Amino acid sequence: MSHYYRLVVSCPDRVGIVARVSSFIAQQGGSITEASQHSDLETGCFFMRYEILADSVGMSVEALREAFAPVASEFNMQWSLVDTQQRRRVVLMVSRESHCLVDLLYRWQAGELDCDIVGVISNHDDMRSLTEWYGIPYHHVPVDPDNKQASFAKVQAEIDSARADCVVLARYMQILPPELCARYAGRVINIHHSFLPSFAGAKPYHQAYQRGVKLIGATCHYVTEELDAGPIIEQDIHRVSHCHTPTDLVRFGRDVEKAVLARGLRWHLEDRVLVHGNKTVVFS
Repeated sequence: MSHYYRLVVSCPDRVGIVARVSSFIAQQGGSITEASQHSDLETGCFFMRYEILADSVGMSVEALREAFAPVASEFNMQWSLVDTQQRRRVVLMVSRESHCLVDLLYRWQAGELDCDIVGVISNHDDMRSLTEWYGIPYHHVPVDPDNKQASFAKVQAEIDSARADCVVLARYMQILPPELCARYAGRVINIHHSFLPSFAGAKPYHQAYQRGVKLIGATCHYVTEELDAGPIIEQDIHRVSHCHTPTDLVRFGRDVEKAVLARGLRWHLEDRVLVHGNKTVVFS
């Protein structure tokens, strides 16, 4: 794979940002291979993502960060500059439904996800053999209903021990405590069906069938302290009709969930998602 530096910027909008950043990169000899910008006219914020061919710059990512810092200060930027050779470390979390886990592991092995999956955490032991077949450590951390704090302290210890850059809830059917959400803010990705807040609880697809829904959907979002209300990364739908059974709806739902989660994770890994309040700008 080609070696890139990725520059991601958000800042107050004003004239000259693109020209200033592009000129800076050109002055370093940098070749911009992909450029995306967006101005939010309602909030007056500007967002930018550049991919720069690393070999064209002729300096390390640390040196380029140091050189860019005065430009960032000039425009009051929140920014990051990453080296694509420094692969992100990802921990997956799962309960008993396997479809999202299976899909992510396959995509990772096939080279579709540019990351290192460094562990799987589950409150059940069902997915151990599958996970270990891929050579990935499996951590069984049961969640005691009477002492969830102790259980999630173990979860946090496993995530910290793995030095995870990102955590993916691949159908992990437990609610993360607020302190865990805050600790990994912007780094925990979840997937769920898009019926919420309708059809909450057990068997949502069966509930939807009883109401005669015509759309099956899924939502991938960042986890926050407010349940299932974090910034949305990606969504998709599948049409259904009166001909389909509850079993069909479940099958369609699983297909949408795993596709949406894979896209959301890939865009996160590629620094295409910029969080803006409780919304996102996604340069997909």
